[in-house]
Amino acid sequence: MPGPLLNDQTAVITGAAQGIGFAIAQLFVDECARVVIGDVNAEAADKAAAQLGGSERAIGVRCDVTDSDDVDALLAAAADAFGPVDVMVNNAGITRDATMRTMTEDQFDQVINVHLKGTWNGTRKAAAIMRERKSGAIVNLSSLSGKVGMVGQTNYSAAKAGIVGMTKAAAKEMAHHGVRVNAVAPGLIRSAMTEAMPQKAWDQKMAEIPMGRAGEVSEVATVALFLASHLSSYMTGTVMEVTGGRFM
Repeated sequence: MPGPLLNDQTAVITGAAQGIGFAIAQLFVDECARVVIGDVNAEAADKAAAQLGGSERAIGVRCDVTDSDDVDALLAAAADAFGPVDVMVNNAGITRDATMRTMTEDQFDQVINVHLKGTWNGTRKAAAIMRERKSGAIVNLSSLSGKVGMVGQTNYSAAKAGIVGMTKAAAKEMAHHGVRVNAVAPGLIRSAMTEAMPQKAWDQKMAEIPMGRAGEVSEVATVALFLASHLSSYMTGTVMEVTGGRFM
């Protein structure tokens, strides 16, 4: 289709200083969005924004997604710099992997707070702005772990499953306001974190993937772009798996 997919739209992406979030931000800028990178690391957010072309294309804002005031400030910074949010991508996340026997309550709470409460904050705060304008797209990052559960990830799997339920509930609430809410569920994606896992664990995961390879961050970004753009205008409450067919 002619023209950039996100021309002159304001996109806010949390946890976007690196990894999947940065790949999404990069693709959105390529499609002529003006991007606000929210990250708990202010220096990393500023550096990422500079890589994307500086203040005319992207800005970095420190944001702890577990703090609703921080999310308000993030969205206010977006409005001041570029205009009210058109696209919200709730991507911020952490891992604190451990078996149930060894996982601490703090490790459980940290992951639930960043992923689940953080996504809730981003969804509800962005939706409040979008509903007034009768348009907007929210994209939440879930995971294959939320569908099948992974050993050593009772916290992460619970949070990512919760994001699916939250996405569907929010989609039902916001549909008549012209706001769409969808989710992406990546599988094994090649990154510094996944490549650091033991070779035995890597090989086991690879054996479960019909396509026979790990995904790239750019392959998650393109799906986020689809859900953010008019190409998915009749889609809400959906979860799109980016897994190479793993656990289909």
